[in-house]
Amino acid sequence: MSRSFADLLPTAMAQQALADLAPLTHGADLMLLLTHWVERGWLRALDKAFVAFLHERAPHDELLVLLAAALTSHQLGHGHVCLDLFETLKEPDFALSLPPEGDVTSGAMLLPSQLLETVDGAHWCKVLAASELVALAADGRESVQQRPLVLSGKRLYLRRYWNYERRIDAALRQRLATGEATPADLAERLTGLFGPATPGGVIDWQKLACALATRGAFSIVTGGPGTGKTTTVVRLLALLQAPAVATGEPLRIRLAAPTGKAAARLTESISQQVRNLEVSAEVRERIPSDVTTVHRLLGSRPGTRHFRHHAGNLLPLDVLVVDEASMIDLEMMANLLDALPAHARLVLLGDKDQLASVEAGAVLGDLCRDAEAGWYSAQTRQWLESVSGERLEGSGLQQDDQGEHPLAQQVVMLRHSRRFGEGSGIGQLARWVNQQRPDEARQLLAARTHADLSSLSLKGEHDHALERLLLEGKPEGPQGYRHYLNLLREQRPAGDRALTDPCWTTWARTVLEAFDAFQLLCAVRKGPWGVEGLNQRITAALLRARLIDSDQQWYEGRPVLMARNDYGLGLMNGDIGIALKLPELDGPEAGKQVLRVAFPRNDGQGGVRFVLPSRLNDVETVYAMTVHKSQGSEFAHTALILPDALNPVLTKELIYTGITRAKHWFSLIEPRTGVFEEAVRRKVKRLSGLMLELGASD
Repeated sequence: MSRSFADLLPTAMAQQALADLAPLTHGADLMLLLTHWVERGWLRALDKAFVAFLHERAPHDELLVLLAAALTSHQLGHGHVCLDLFETLKEPDFALSLPPEGDVTSGAMLLPSQLLETVDGAHWCKVLAASELVALAADGRESVQQRPLVLSGKRLYLRRYWNYERRIDAALRQRLATGEATPADLAERLTGLFGPATPGGVIDWQKLACALATRGAFSIVTGGPGTGKTTTVVRLLALLQAPAVATGEPLRIRLAAPTGKAAARLTESISQQVRNLEVSAEVRERIPSDVTTVHRLLGSRPGTRHFRHHAGNLLPLDVLVVDEASMIDLEMMANLLDALPAHARLVLLGDKDQLASVEAGAVLGDLCRDAEAGWYSAQTRQWLESVSGERLEGSGLQQDDQGEHPLAQQVVMLRHSRRFGEGSGIGQLARWVNQQRPDEARQLLAARTHADLSSLSLKGEHDHALERLLLEGKPEGPQGYRHYLNLLREQRPAGDRALTDPCWTTWARTVLEAFDAFQLLCAVRKGPWGVEGLNQRITAALLRARLIDSDQQWYEGRPVLMARNDYGLGLMNGDIGIALKLPELDGPEAGKQVLRVAFPRNDGQGGVRFVLPSRLNDVETVYAMTVHKSQGSEFAHTALILPDALNPVLTKELIYTGITRAKHWFSLIEPRTGVFEEAVRRKVKRLSGLMLELGASD
């Protein structure tokens, strides 16, 4: 790294862009390179601004420090909590996703692999350790608070994210070390809720999950769609609440989910489960079904990163259950654990194989790395068998005889899907994708032997087969967007009915539920195969078919997605509403039909709220939505459309998540063959030190 960056740039670029660099410092050379990377979309402007701030603070620091800072910030934008120096040096371009796939003119730009070609990992660590910008994690938290970067072994962090990781680590260590007293009659209570064990039968993982959760302050229940996570947690709450009610001190239980959509779904599901629970009425009344968002639970303060509940103002609860935990990022998990009383139990539910959060971190994925193998100690196995009656011998689980997996003792993976049984094409496709077996997945799609699976290969960008599928659905069952728009017209109440008449709410709910019958999912936002291009294309197709009467910003039938939380309106990021013409109550427009947007209430009662479009600032049309935005949702028929070229977001986790949003039918739409197989072969690998720290001995 003794050469100038000008020396490292391709000759043509050096002549054109660096002709006047001779009198400038090497730091200026680097800033110019980063400017080029930002212009090409390789880095965010934020990454460059962060490096400029550091360079101003330490103008004489070595370039390797500033370069590492730029790459650490860049990795954060890709969901990685840190920069793993040695992993980066093995394959820099791959590790950094640079150039972005689809950038076909990258030959004129200096690649990370060229830039780091002569860099040695041990030397890079040594240079960073000597920098006044970098604190060493081993020196303790006080030292760390003075410097913007933190070096922990071979991982470099932005200080804030190192702090988040340490806060989570400390909180989970404390909880894993805290044993809870279990009822003396736990075995009888488990049998009452789940029935007796079947000798030689299939292991009841739901029963085991409930058993483990009773004995600790922290537990995780993971599993794919239809494996019974909600059923498990309702029975767990009954198991915990019954003894507390008997003593006259019922537990304060709260339920939360990352998005409004996920909260609404869980509210509805738990309401049904609680009604059918075979426990006393007194216990049933003490099991809540109202699910809030995590932001609302903590008391989000708009415009800040802070919450009303924190370490100095703890949440007033005894048990907290968080669903769809795969969507919770590192920062949110740290804030949640900070606000949790020491005596409270925390139960996380989620599918470890789904996409991780949009923001940095893959907390649930990190915490569930041992879930499939099990890694229960002999003591844990013996205790589980004694209270549940189940037999783990022959289960194929690994055994932890060395005490190296403390977290695994509180994690249970549910393994039997009731939604996707052996005959389910969706379930089998999801399994092949999850196991990264693209050839088997392709054969399953091509065989066309499963009524719940279909695929469509497009013949170019203007193939009208796409519009036919999206508008009409499939003749043999699932319907497209024509379905909800027909219902909108056919079931509209008489115009002379007052808005207070329940018929309007019933109609709105019918239209909202009909819209949920079909959803197009995209991997990307930009381009002809992204959310933006396809929403325009579908709107135009609906207008041509006279299913909508306008393509202006607001028209009846327009489905919209909340892009951020609006606490004033009580609407959350991910909520979906539909614009409907409703009678105006009073004023100069009284009696006329006025557009309002109907949103489902998250009350489990089928309620609807009507909002004027003028009050909605952050919404977007949602005929098409990204797979990320669909997490926490289910649709009767889901169609997943892939782009015509590889993109960094295309991984087996994205494909798996898209497939498992479908309840009854799944369609794969491909503008180009081969992209599906390549995506299935690639796996998200988010870098963090969370599991490494939790797995290490004190």
